[in-house]
Amino acid sequence: MKRFIQTIKNIYKIEELRKRILYTIGIVLIYRFGSYVVLPGVDPNQLGALQSQTSDGILGLLNMFSGGAFSNASVFALGIMPYISASIVIQLLGMAIPYFQKLQKEGESGRKKINQLTRYLTVVITAFQAPGYIANLVHQLGSMPTAIYPFNGTPPTMFFYIASVVTLVAGTLFVMWMGEKITDKGIGNGISMLIMVGIIARLPFALFGEFISRMEEQGGGLVIFLVELVVLVLVILVCILLVQGTRKIPVQYAKRIVGNKQYGGVRQYIPLKVNAAGVMPIIFAQAIMFIPITLAGFAASESLSGFVAIFSDFNGFWYNFVFAVMIVAFTYFYTAVTINPNQMAEDMKKNGGFIPGIKPGKKTAEFLDDVMSRITLPGSLFLAFVAVMPAIVRLFGVNSQFAQFFGGTSLLILVGVVLDTLQQIESHLLMRHYDGLTKSGRIKGRTTTGMTA
Repeated sequence: MKRFIQTIKNIYKIEELRKRILYTIGIVLIYRFGSYVVLPGVDPNQLGALQSQTSDGILGLLNMFSGGAFSNASVFALGIMPYISASIVIQLLGMAIPYFQKLQKEGESGRKKINQLTRYLTVVITAFQAPGYIANLVHQLGSMPTAIYPFNGTPPTMFFYIASVVTLVAGTLFVMWMGEKITDKGIGNGISMLIMVGIIARLPFALFGEFISRMEEQGGGLVIFLVELVVLVLVILVCILLVQGTRKIPVQYAKRIVGNKQYGGVRQYIPLKVNAAGVMPIIFAQAIMFIPITLAGFAASESLSGFVAIFSDFNGFWYNFVFAVMIVAFTYFYTAVTINPNQMAEDMKKNGGFIPGIKPGKKTAEFLDDVMSRITLPGSLFLAFVAVMPAIVRLFGVNSQFAQFFGGTSLLILVGVVLDTLQQIESHLLMRHYDGLTKSGRIKGRTTTGMTA
């Protein structure tokens, strides 16, 4: 406790760090305030149907990422997810289209161009998602015209649709802008920080709801609730392992003498990540697993209904088994696409480096590929375990909202952002010769492991 208080004092002494933290807190408060600003023309007192719809499933996940703005019919209802979707699309294009591959290799200028294209694509995605959100809102509250347009008690007009779409697009762009400002002038990655804030905002309600349910006559009592908290801590430790776990490969650099100076002759280590794919395999697998639910709306045959019934049960065995297998497969696929052993071996050779006992060139590439294949297996299995953990705990009576915090993308993002932010604070402290947040002074964030939101 004494060390923690001293660390807070050290943070306050560093003017730049203090300003960055206060700036981040200010942006976060604006974001949270905006999540309660309801779209013009919508009665916030009659949103019960929408809030009930977003209590579980994919809409529940979106509502969690937006910090409840989705179910509040807020101006920030779509949150930052359109920007995340645009980033994923641009990242996938960078794997297949030479133009984007060229931009990725152009350094800072290429990064700025990619960011600009991502913003444009965000506008396009939001413009397509916003009408769907408004149509669903009207459908949920259509029987109560005053809930949609309380000013005159008439059904929603075309002006309401257009104004709402423009407002949602502007809200998403404003959230994106706030995230970029946090990255530039605040602490941590701004986009990830806003997602984390949205997730944490739902935690007190979910925790309190689970506590109340356990205190009921058939709930199991306080002991069961404490057991759930212990399990949650264990799952968090697994997530930390996924974020920080690496396998260090030694690289020896040969001595080179240029003029009167000597270069090389040192040994360094390449940290290969246990989970180089981050949360992307879960996102890809989850998107595919929702296809049967979508198909159910276009066909009504008994065979398809039976198939859809199996893969629409989020707590069912086959849904989670297929989900886990797909995560393992996507982890290998995404790792193979993002990690290029041939390029690593070529760069190592150009810089006069070699792995002791391994010939440079093709043999080094084969060695790196073999190591990545072996360490990716436990990483993919851990990732699959974390992804299906919410379904496992729901079988033991945990309510759906609290179960989301036992795994999946939400917990991985939460752990990754916290570690990343702590790493940046630690760097500021150590740079000014203050003690870090830990005795070892080593906190690995997502920047070390390649985790993304």
